Amino acid sequence: MDNSNIDFTAIWKQQKVVQPDIVELQNKLNQFKKNNVKKLIFSNILLITTIVLVIFIWYKYQPQYLTTKIGIVLVIFAMTIFLLVYNKQFSSFNKIDDTQTTGNYLKSLTDLKTKQKYIQTTMLSMYFIMLSLGIGLYLYEYTLMMSMFWAIFAYGITLTWISFNWFYIRPKTIKKKQAKLDELISKFEAVNKDLNN
Repeated sequence: MDNSNIDFTAIWKQQKVVQPDIVELQNKLNQFKKNNVKKLIFSNILLITTIVLVIFIWYKYQPQYLTTKIGIVLVIFAMTIFLLVYNKQFSSFNKIDDTQTTGNYLKSLTDLKTKQKYIQTTMLSMYFIMLSLGIGLYLYEYTLMMSMFWAIFAYGITLTWISFNWFYIRPKTIKKKQAKLDELISKFEAVNKDLNN
C-alpha cells in the first residue's frame, strides 16, 4: 500500500472535535462566584463583629496600660485594613456575568487571581504580623497579674494558635482557593483557544 497519497490534513479535519460545554462551564463559574461572595459576606460579618467586640471590651474593662491600648488599636487596624483590601474582590466578582465572552471571562478570572495573590501574600502577612503584635501587647497587662507559669502558658497557647493558623490553615486555604481558580482559568483558556482556531 502506497502511503504517499494519503491526505492527513483532510482526515484530521474530518474528526469530530468535542467542544467543552460552555453552559456547564458558566454554571461552574457562577457556582464559584456564588461561593466566594458568600465567603466574602461571612468574613465581613465575622471581622466586623470581632471589631465591635474588641471595642466593647476596651470600653467595658478600661485597660490601664498603654501597651494594652496600643494592642487593641493594632488588632482593630489590622482587621479594618484587611477588610478594605479583601472587599475589593466584590468588584471582581460583580464583573463576571452571563453576558461576557470567553475572552472576557478569562480576563476577569486572571484579574481576580492577581488580586487574590496580593491578598494571600502581602495583605495576609501584614494582617498576621499586626494581629500577633496587637494580641501580644494586649496580653501584657493581664499576664503581669498572673504567676510566671500562667503568663508563659498564656503566651505559649496564643503563639501556638497563631502558628497553627499561619503554617497549617493559611497555606491549605490558599492552595484550595488557587486550585479552584486555576481549574476555571485553564478551562476557559482551552475554550478560548478552541474558539479562536
